[in-house]
Amino acid sequence: MATTTATTPSGDLDGGGDTTQGGQGSHPFRTMPHNLEAEKGLLGAIFINNRAYETVSDFLRPEHFAYAQHGRIFEAAAKLIERGQIADPVTMRRFFEADENMTDIGGPAYLAELAASAVTVINAGEYGRQVYDLYLKRELIGLGEDVVNKAYGGEVEETATDQIETAEQNLYDLATKGEYEGGFLPFKDAVITAIKSAEAAHTREGGLAGVGTGFTDMDKLLGGVHSSDLVILAGRPAMGKTALATNIAYNAAYNYSHSEGREGAVVGFFSLEMSAEQLASRILSEQSNISSDRMRKGELSNDEFTRLAAASSTLHKIPIFIDDTPALTVSALRTRARRLKRQHNLGLIVVDYLQLVAAATSRNDGRVQEVSEITRGLKTLAKELNLPVLALSQLSRAVEQREPPRPQLSDLRESGSIEQDADVVMFIFREEYYLERKKPGRRGDEDDMDFDRRMEKWDDAKAKVANLADIIVAKQRHGPIGDIKMLFHGAFTRFANLDPHHAPED
Repeated sequence: MATTTATTPSGDLDGGGDTTQGGQGSHPFRTMPHNLEAEKGLLGAIFINNRAYETVSDFLRPEHFAYAQHGRIFEAAAKLIERGQIADPVTMRRFFEADENMTDIGGPAYLAELAASAVTVINAGEYGRQVYDLYLKRELIGLGEDVVNKAYGGEVEETATDQIETAEQNLYDLATKGEYEGGFLPFKDAVITAIKSAEAAHTREGGLAGVGTGFTDMDKLLGGVHSSDLVILAGRPAMGKTALATNIAYNAAYNYSHSEGREGAVVGFFSLEMSAEQLASRILSEQSNISSDRMRKGELSNDEFTRLAAASSTLHKIPIFIDDTPALTVSALRTRARRLKRQHNLGLIVVDYLQLVAAATSRNDGRVQEVSEITRGLKTLAKELNLPVLALSQLSRAVEQREPPRPQLSDLRESGSIEQDADVVMFIFREEYYLERKKPGRRGDEDDMDFDRRMEKWDDAKAKVANLADIIVAKQRHGPIGDIKMLFHGAFTRFANLDPHHAPED
């Protein structure tokens, strides 16, 4: 990034970067934003009382000073203070005498000038923040120049969208680099935040502190999906991962739109496997009770098409935003999520699915490390935006080597980092799916009675699990684990609450 720093102690002292006359003829030029008096005052305060350094050491660095020599003085003083020594004009004198570059500003005599410019310890933090703020403005100017230069030139394969995403990433990095709001939080403040969360759960209908999933037993066990949590939903193909994720996304968005934003959440859905149209068709099928297969094949009656149109008008008001860009990198995903958070108050992110996210750079140490980078990136995003991230994940074939093939944590594909970084891990298990593939066939010498007996036994077993799904909560960092029984309607790609007092619906 191109950054210009002041090289003399004279010039614009108010940090405003006003237009002045100079150069050839009357062409105007602007100095880079800086405030040398603030820099001198801060350094003087540190010399007079080394405690002033503590007020700025968390966020201020030598490169943040506009005057390069001031940065070197700050760095030298910091080394002395952090070694438990005193930094003042006397102890710093040897440093000045050894550095030939310091002769440009008056040599050791300049130390006395800095001490005379001192502000109080109380004001040192404010002066430090002003130095840092002006540094950010200089960096912002350099970033703007880079954006302009790249837009004029640019590589052939680098599109405008790529340049925009890079600029957004650089802007965010600049905004969060060296933030002086960070650091230790008093325990009292953390307790107040925890009490507010408990109060929200106590006063909200259903007793949820997080974003409700719309499923009674799931919300009871999890308390909703919580801000800053990474929730992994895993299963073998055809178990219904995407169906459950779209159900949760729809329920959260519907509650948000029908509670004036008090409940639910605005949803950002990153669909790396299915197109936006396919995802919308699934939600339409779910809400209209019309088979998605028949919708796709054009086998709808006039009445069904009318129901479909009515359902679509309702969906127009639901705040779900779909990004179906394939092979998104974690960096691009984070950039787009931040943009949606800024523009539409994003409250829940769904990623379908984790193994299709691309690592920022391909690594030589294997796919496991790439997945580790991806899961860490998603967890960081959840904390950074203070919202839950629901990421779908595939399972390895090892699950199908067991009987019954119920998933467990070790079945997660490239599992180590996923299991470690996730706050909640859930699996979908539908026994009906596996039973359907074990339908008895007639044996060569088997008579009708034996074959009918085996078929009857298979039919009975299948009837007991028809339309049922187990949601296995195998890990929950903040609560208990357990199984959740749910209904699954494959034709409508819809999960539903299971009423234990009634037989499953067909």
